[in-house]
Amino acid sequence: MPLNGKTILITGSARRIGRSLAIAVAKAGGDLIIHHNNSPEAAEKTKQEILGLGQKAQILQADFSNLDSTSRFTENVFSHNRIDVLVNNASIFSDLSWAETRIDDWNKHLAINLTAPFLLSQRFGRSLIGDQKGRIINLLDWRALRPGSDHFPYTISKAGLAALTKSLAIALAPNITVNGIALGAVLPPSDSSSSENIISALPIPRWAELIEVEETLLYLLTGPSYITGEIIHLDGGRHLT
Repeated sequence: MPLNGKTILITGSARRIGRSLAIAVAKAGGDLIIHHNNSPEAAEKTKQEILGLGQKAQILQADFSNLDSTSRFTENVFSHNRIDVLVNNASIFSDLSWAETRIDDWNKHLAINLTAPFLLSQRFGRSLIGDQKGRIINLLDWRALRPGSDHFPYTISKAGLAALTKSLAIALAPNITVNGIALGAVLPPSDSSSSENIISALPIPRWAELIEVEETLLYLLTGPSYITGEIIHLDGGRHLT
């Protein structure tokens, strides 16, 4: 139980990948703070599963597209909890070209995908006491390191998060390590858009398995504390093509 006695905050952890990460952390002995925006039933289901594994869990809601909501959440969660690990997973993913992107789309992607992780990381850094150690993991996308013209506001926001990962690795050292996981094809899009031909051209032509994402997270949470500023591509080599 390598995470025994540690409390992990995972944003967007009521559903999909975030939920899988929360369950994996609980199986490794960690206690969870489950964040969601508008998935209370899914969050409660995730909480009950974690409790069933013998770990503690609490649910907190916040809309990260709203700065006031993000700020209240950030202050509340770090004022009332000793947090050891922050996993910035919450994200919005819209298939918009630059021509289709409205200013509201732009602002919403930046608020959720970049501003919220920044504010949470900043407050996390200030919350550590003495020589307390911490870790931050940012969930990225292969597009962040190979930006193109598709998924325009999403790609730009994730590219910013990749830069934030490296910058904070320096700024928060030595007590906090900051690393990222750049995902490729893991789950079909939640908006039911076409997912055909996504994997056919990959060097490893298959969907990633959720357990592979979980194992990568656990490695960064329990592995060497001398690793910081790294972004691991879990994308079947997609960033190489």
